[in-house]
Amino acid sequence: MWQIAIVLIIYLPLVILTGHYLFRVTMHQKTWLDPIMDRFDAVIYKLCGIKQGDMTGKQYVLSLILSNAFMVFIGYVLLRIQAMLFLNPNDIDNMESTLSFNTIISFMTNTNLQHYSGESGLSYLSQMLVIIFMMFTSAATGYAACMAFCRRLVAKTDTIGNFFVDFVRVITRVLMPLSIVVAIILVAQGSPQTFSANKTVQTIEGKFQDIALGPVASLESIKHIGTNGGGFNGANSTTPFENPTVISNIVEMLSMMLLPGACVVAFSLMVAYKKKKTIFGKQGLSIFAAMSMLFLVGLVTVYVAEKAGNPIISELGISQELGSMEGKEMRFGVAQSALFTTVTTAFTTGSVNNMHDTLTPLGGLVPMFNMMLNVVFGGKGVGLMNMMMYVLLTIFIACLMIGRTPQFLGKKIEEKEMKLIALCILIHPAIILLFSALAVATTAGVAGITNPGAHGLSQVLYEFASASANNGSGFEGLADNSTFWNVTTGLAMFFGRYLTIIIQLAIASLLAKKMFYSDSVGTLKTDNTVFTLLLVAIVLMIGALTFLPALALGPITEHLQLYFHSA
Repeated sequence: MWQIAIVLIIYLPLVILTGHYLFRVTMHQKTWLDPIMDRFDAVIYKLCGIKQGDMTGKQYVLSLILSNAFMVFIGYVLLRIQAMLFLNPNDIDNMESTLSFNTIISFMTNTNLQHYSGESGLSYLSQMLVIIFMMFTSAATGYAACMAFCRRLVAKTDTIGNFFVDFVRVITRVLMPLSIVVAIILVAQGSPQTFSANKTVQTIEGKFQDIALGPVASLESIKHIGTNGGGFNGANSTTPFENPTVISNIVEMLSMMLLPGACVVAFSLMVAYKKKKTIFGKQGLSIFAAMSMLFLVGLVTVYVAEKAGNPIISELGISQELGSMEGKEMRFGVAQSALFTTVTTAFTTGSVNNMHDTLTPLGGLVPMFNMMLNVVFGGKGVGLMNMMMYVLLTIFIACLMIGRTPQFLGKKIEEKEMKLIALCILIHPAIILLFSALAVATTAGVAGITNPGAHGLSQVLYEFASASANNGSGFEGLADNSTFWNVTTGLAMFFGRYLTIIIQLAIASLLAKKMFYSDSVGTLKTDNTVFTLLLVAIVLMIGALTFLPALALGPITEHLQLYFHSA
């Protein structure tokens, strides 16, 4: 447990410092990078013809959608013709059409679900111009949307911020500097960063093996900093080249956790702006505490489940003193595997340092449930936006119970906003459950299931939960590179990303136009312990009511079968 404690202790001061820096970037205050980056940004604005004036909510959303659509088109074309382009020393062929559709949607939506193995499916040019490029742009898109959302919550007008300015600033001032630092650390630990072709070497057993090389470190850095998750190799961060040492493992976990948590800190400072200087604003602190409680419950559950081991393996007389080590790396063990599993699905990154398909049933339930909730910190920016929907819902429910007017940050929450909030919350489970039902009801869907019974259903639920939550990790036992799975998960990723962002920005715009009311004695406090506990209860209650029937048929049934067999 001390390994887990050390990582979490290091994380807390880092996330606060980064949150203060994000606040300054978001509010266009001076930062130490401005003398360099202001000139760099000016060149980008001039070349792209970007006008830096404020946008309305509609203009902001339209700019976001059209710019993403343009990048999707260019990326799709590159994947379809990669065999004819340069930087392809391993002679990788063009990507098939439905797989190209799935891949480009996956990386543009910050999901990075991979139905291919990176080392054998993409040229080095595609890894850089499509995958790495979109890891930057998709993360910047999510952050820009989040900061626009937050500014509107604390604003008194609907004209605040410019998508292209937000987009450029987060790349040049946040993502690029952090990625460079992390890439240097990974290279120092042993990750390759080269354009050399794969090497064929003779192993100590006398057999020959291909060693995949390439610009691995640069991809791995933005993969974790941007909560992306797609690996250079098919086995992701379980491979020594992507994740060579315990130090690299800790760096990658901290990288995943850093910016989603920092977004909450930045929001707390925006709420407290012009009131008083503070390290961590009380409004954001209550949200951060709620997220942390959900995270710690999941972490403890995974650790205990994996440490207990598999009762069937114990029956075979095999010692499980180290816990359930199936699918895990000896260099990480149960503790760091459990932490990585919880982090990558709570912060919706999708990177894995162990195979989630081999987790014990309860150990596999936690990452699945993290993605089903999609509010336990979540991805960079969008996690906070998702949690804010539950914050507004909690305020509305609590105020109805005590006879007060629902109000948040001086703005009344009324019928129109509540309809949109309810719709936003329902979209995510609808995508997961409807597509899962389609998969188990059709021949094409069932053909991808490689395990019978409860575990097979868990594979399906996990795949669509991962797609809708824009996570990207998988149980990996699923034969998902088929037309059915490529198209359905592609649609799940698209709708799970853009529908919610559009609705959330619409809600923020509605609130921004409302009359401001000062807090009174009768105003519900949303920055104390009571509200934090109420928020956690609402999140768990809605999550349980929505997903418990499906989970009962999947991981819960598998857990009971495991121990019933043992008895």
